[in-house]
Amino acid sequence: MPRRTDIHKILIIGSGPIVIGQACEFDYSGTQACKALRSEGFEVVLVNSNPATIMTDPETADRTYVEPLNVETVAAIIRRERPDALLPTVGGQTALNLAMALADAGVLEECGVEMIGAKREAISVAEDRELFKRAMEEEGLPMPRGGFAHSWGEAEAIVEETGYPAIIRPSFTLGGTGGGTAYNPEEFEEIVRGGLAASPVTQVLIEESILGWKEFELEVMRDLADNVVIICSIENFDPMGVHTGDSITVAPAQTLTDVEYQRLRDMAIRVIRKVGVETGGSNIQFGINPENGDIRIIEMNPRVSRSSALASKATGFPIAKIAAKLAVGYTLDEIANDITKKTPASFEPTIDYVVVKIPKWNFEKFREASDVLGTQMKSVGEVMAIGRTFKEALFKGLRSLEAVSPLRLADVPDDELQRKLARPNSQRFSYITYALQHGWPIEEIYRLSRIDPWFIEQIRQVMEIQKEVEGLALEEIPEGLLRDFKEAALSDRRLAYLTGRTEAEVRAYRKSVGLTPVYKRVDTCGAEFESHTPYLYSTYEEEDEVQPTDRRKIMILGSGPNRIGQGIEFDYCCCHASFALREAGFETIMVNCNPETVSTDYDTS
Repeated sequence: MPRRTDIHKILIIGSGPIVIGQACEFDYSGTQACKALRSEGFEVVLVNSNPATIMTDPETADRTYVEPLNVETVAAIIRRERPDALLPTVGGQTALNLAMALADAGVLEECGVEMIGAKREAISVAEDRELFKRAMEEEGLPMPRGGFAHSWGEAEAIVEETGYPAIIRPSFTLGGTGGGTAYNPEEFEEIVRGGLAASPVTQVLIEESILGWKEFELEVMRDLADNVVIICSIENFDPMGVHTGDSITVAPAQTLTDVEYQRLRDMAIRVIRKVGVETGGSNIQFGINPENGDIRIIEMNPRVSRSSALASKATGFPIAKIAAKLAVGYTLDEIANDITKKTPASFEPTIDYVVVKIPKWNFEKFREASDVLGTQMKSVGEVMAIGRTFKEALFKGLRSLEAVSPLRLADVPDDELQRKLARPNSQRFSYITYALQHGWPIEEIYRLSRIDPWFIEQIRQVMEIQKEVEGLALEEIPEGLLRDFKEAALSDRRLAYLTGRTEAEVRAYRKSVGLTPVYKRVDTCGAEFESHTPYLYSTYEEEDEVQPTDRRKIMILGSGPNRIGQGIEFDYCCCHASFALREAGFETIMVNCNPETVSTDYDTS
């Protein structure tokens, strides 16, 4: 169906300041939405309080307000601008909550503003955990056993039924704020009282523990004609009990059987239809019992999310851009794929590579803070890596963290190692590699960590490659073993350390034997169609898909993962450097590993 002609001016609410759980991925989604809507002839009004963003640049929207994100201020902007519609789904939890508050205050009805992308009722069902649980039960979809409390007394009664450990999840909060896992009555009271205070509706969901189950996410899109597509499946390396923002994640999912994937797919489609998200993207999270395959629906985000930004960069499918076009009436089959120029957005992406996201923590700046991970997010940034295998993507991502090698760890007593493996923490990967290096069986590491044995086996294989190389002279390493080493994304610096040579010597030798990386394209279609955007990743294979031009070129190095003291402002600088150099006639090459950013979008450089 054609785009709507009854709306002309659209208000977009940004996500405000960067906080844990809501970082520069919403600058990316908001910028994409503004560009998409303006390209369709709509007048866009933007309100955001964060000046260090691409979206608040004067050229991004027709009018930009750098103002506090509260009901009074935005209501005044609405009365002045008189927009026809409000798009609340690209500014994170902040925009969603503010849109609901404006609706509750009667401002939208008073000014005749329609909420597009997700209606008020759909947002309520998805965000209010009690309504969501009721909707899932009506649809016959399984959720963890539990109940809702609005007071301490109600919470006490519920935990008598669920027992310990108990999961506490406040409603309408960001990044798991106020939530946690309680193992005893003292922890339970502390978390519940904090959760009730954190929830704007004074409500917490208390559930039976499904700690140790495998966690999966599906990115889903729907249009007004009720077409639904699955953009990407994402698997959490860590089991249930660790916030997805604090877990290593991999796309596509690696350990699902086809039967399990089809069940998740069918459930996700039923969820988005039952909740009533008419257009745009949603993120739906599931838990699967590794012992018997039982599935539980955990939650749903009826908006562009942190995982949406990752899925967009992982697949080349611009979720926020397409969500904005769906919100104004287009259907998926009417929106062209920018990368292939031949397929519509209704074609589900197919990827022939593996993408891994690894969180970035800054616990070293807060020595007193606990690095034990739970349902409340603690990471401040993330890196993304692409490879032909999980091993390659994982170790490429670890190198992108700019940290001390995770492969070196001081002596750890067995009892302490058991505790570290059993309780998720920011150094968990290092403890897994340490255990493997010291001969711990995969079954024991799995029993303690509940990390799927397949992932542990992949790490063990990389440890084995390094063990074979160690002690050999550089020139003595068999060609096949050297290729295995590089295909696992292990660095020249690591090889130099293992062979007692310098990094420069290793690099020179590697080149002399013809072992150099090639570049592959992210094309959304598994190379079925020609790709028209040079969105690339390196790997050690034979065919090189890069097509260099004869134009003058300048490479721009991005700032990597967000961290305390270095955030979105450097992505802003990278983007504007690219824009300025392109205007000056240069071809720009952006190199970055942060999936949350505008600079890593396929059309920035």
